[in-house]
Amino acid sequence: MPYFTASQTQSDRTSKVLADIFCALLLGTFSLVFFGLVGGLIAFVLLEACLLALDWVMPDGDDAAGVVR
Repeated sequence: MPYFTASQTQSDRTSKVLADIFCALLLGTFSLVFFGLVGGLIAFVLLEACLLALDWVMPDGDDAAGVVR
C-alpha cells in the first residue's frame, strides 16, 4: 500500500506527514524518558517498525475488495 493514496489532496498529505513527525517525536521522547538512552532508542526503533508494519497491512478505500496482503 502506498504511503499516499490517489484520493488524498495536498493538504491531506501534508497533514499526514506532520502528524507522523509529531507522533515520532512524542514516542521518541517517551521512550527516552522511560527506558534511558540505549533502551529508549531500541524501544523507539521497535515501536516505529511495528507502527509502519501495521500501516502497511491496514486496508484503505483504494484497495480492491478481498485483497489479502
